[in-house]
Amino acid sequence: MLADNKDEIKNKVLAIVKDKAYVPAKMKEMAFLLDVDKKNFEFKSALNELLDEGEISLTRNRKIILPKALNLYKGTFTSNARGFGFVTVEDSEGKDIFIPADYINGAMNKDIVLAKVHFMDYGKKPEGEIIKIIKKSKVFVVGTFEKREGFGFVRPDDEKIPHDIFITKANSKNAVTGHKVGVTIIKRADKNYKPEGKVVEILGHKNDPGVDILSIIKQLEIPIEFPEEIYDEIENIKDTVDESETANRTDLRNIQTVTIDGEDAKDLDDAISLEVLENGNYKLGVHIADVTHYVKENSPLDTEALNRGTSVYLVDRVIPMLPHKLSNGICSLNPNVDRLALSCIMEINKNGDIVAHEILETIININKRMSYTAVSSVLEDEASPHLEDYEKFMPMLQDMATLSKILKAKRLKRGSLEFDFPESKVILDSEGKTIDVKIYERNFATNIIEEFMLVSNETVAEVFFWLEIPFVFRTHEEPDSEKITKLNNFISRFGYFLKGSSNHTKSLQSLLSKLKGTKEETVINRIILRSLKQARYTPENDGHFGLAAKYYCHFTSPIRRYPDLQIHRIIKEHVNGKMNAQRIEHYKNIINEVCNSSSSKERLAENAERETSNYKKVEYMSDKVGEVFEAVISGVTGWGIYVELPNTIEGLVSVSSMRDDYYVFDEERFVLVGERFGRVYALGDKVTVELVRANIDARKLDFIFA
Repeated sequence: MLADNKDEIKNKVLAIVKDKAYVPAKMKEMAFLLDVDKKNFEFKSALNELLDEGEISLTRNRKIILPKALNLYKGTFTSNARGFGFVTVEDSEGKDIFIPADYINGAMNKDIVLAKVHFMDYGKKPEGEIIKIIKKSKVFVVGTFEKREGFGFVRPDDEKIPHDIFITKANSKNAVTGHKVGVTIIKRADKNYKPEGKVVEILGHKNDPGVDILSIIKQLEIPIEFPEEIYDEIENIKDTVDESETANRTDLRNIQTVTIDGEDAKDLDDAISLEVLENGNYKLGVHIADVTHYVKENSPLDTEALNRGTSVYLVDRVIPMLPHKLSNGICSLNPNVDRLALSCIMEINKNGDIVAHEILETIININKRMSYTAVSSVLEDEASPHLEDYEKFMPMLQDMATLSKILKAKRLKRGSLEFDFPESKVILDSEGKTIDVKIYERNFATNIIEEFMLVSNETVAEVFFWLEIPFVFRTHEEPDSEKITKLNNFISRFGYFLKGSSNHTKSLQSLLSKLKGTKEETVINRIILRSLKQARYTPENDGHFGLAAKYYCHFTSPIRRYPDLQIHRIIKEHVNGKMNAQRIEHYKNIINEVCNSSSSKERLAENAERETSNYKKVEYMSDKVGEVFEAVISGVTGWGIYVELPNTIEGLVSVSSMRDDYYVFDEERFVLVGERFGRVYALGDKVTVELVRANIDARKLDFIFA
């Protein structure tokens, strides 16, 4: 009760202080406003906590105000290898606070801190000092151990940690030079001493296969192994569907149904059926694995799935959200076996409009597992080697192709954005070493499945929006007007501009169309993408800007995404008539946490995928120092030029290496110009470069112009 009352008091104090009409009040005056005794323990405790948390501050005469009034800002500290750092403040419109090395005052990466801004120049980042560490981050560091006589130290893999970590012999866990280790910080750095740590885990020698990727996984603290209680829980789950489990389900086992995935996919969570009705409409069935039948709410398995949030797909492994017994077994829609599903069945007319739909608990049996490559082949090549194998499915596949084109045309007509970025695939040998980096080719079959998943996601989202019950929506908000203005200024240098209302997708869509085939297409596409907000999970339906969709959610991948699993649980309770007032209240209480946690874990997974891919790309280039490559200028800055090879590998040509002239950065045109000879380097220019350095640990490549 005490905690509840205290939290209530804290919320009321913050509401008062944030009110525009608030006049700074002393403690006794605040007590009067809240109608509590100023000596009340809960009241005093609430104020102290708000002070400790950096939510309020006190003036010299002890009046309660918001920290901002004293140029104090609460935020997350990000350190830099060169000693300085930045404090990221929520709602700061991107104005991170620069913290010089002498003013960090013991803060470490990811600490929640209170920073005092000393001065702020218009158009530049504010500069300040950390005056308080509100919450110390749990510092776990992965790095390379180096042994010395009687002690050792660890060089962190993360460049954001500027110090080596001192390790006593007693805390070394007998690590030897070259070991990749996990370290916890037991004493933080100060002006005179480096941080001190304790080795808690030896990952292996840095040259052992797989240790490089494992080090990144550990540094990001992504869980790999499942707790023992999870295996105990799934031990009694059968590998086949029992007939008793099919009761009250719609039996769709007699309908021709297929899966279409990548050749190496093992967790198959979506299947498709399609028939043309007598009225000429299409009856599209999107059948999704019924994961919630096996993952019960609040079970250890469910708690672990929420904690992981998503499966993580790395260059050499998949870290699944669910154990393989489920993800690759009973939940995976494997061919010629019964599987439980949640099906969204839609009747779609020739204009792409959904004229009827139903969402059902079903039992299905996949007739054939297909691959993107084979399906594209049989649809586009009359001499395809897969024609005989796919012969009896050809009418359905041809109807799929037609319907997907109808759906895509409708989506593009309303303004849905289509970015065409080259994606790469890292090829490894049996030892985990990179042997090639290839462009990943999207094909017609991937487009078919994408359109079917999109339309089912929209259908489910719209249904549950109008039911007005708690739900998990996928939201992509409109971009900030300031960022669109900056985008307009940037593209104007290339002769482009946004037509009409710049916050409407059709103006961006028109720009993307004009960029097709130009040398600056990829570069400007990336700038456009950076101008947009990140999609996230929310309890409110605020639409999806990029898809120009009024309603959107993630329904189609419950094996690998927790939001989809949560949505399935809500759908099934509604379908079975169990969504009463008590359950609605229950979901209202948990849905916000599910959304926030899932969005956070999604970002973490994306970071892991990017970091491991970059590592392996630099590893691939490490034996190519001295070789010459064709490239395109992908970025121009005051310190150098970023170049991208045809296989998406990127590196930097430093200005200091450009000795044929003295080059000046023209901020207006985003070009480097030689002062003496006038040579210009601009975005999108084709150049020839020589690789001079490959720093695998830092994941950086340095080139010079050949």
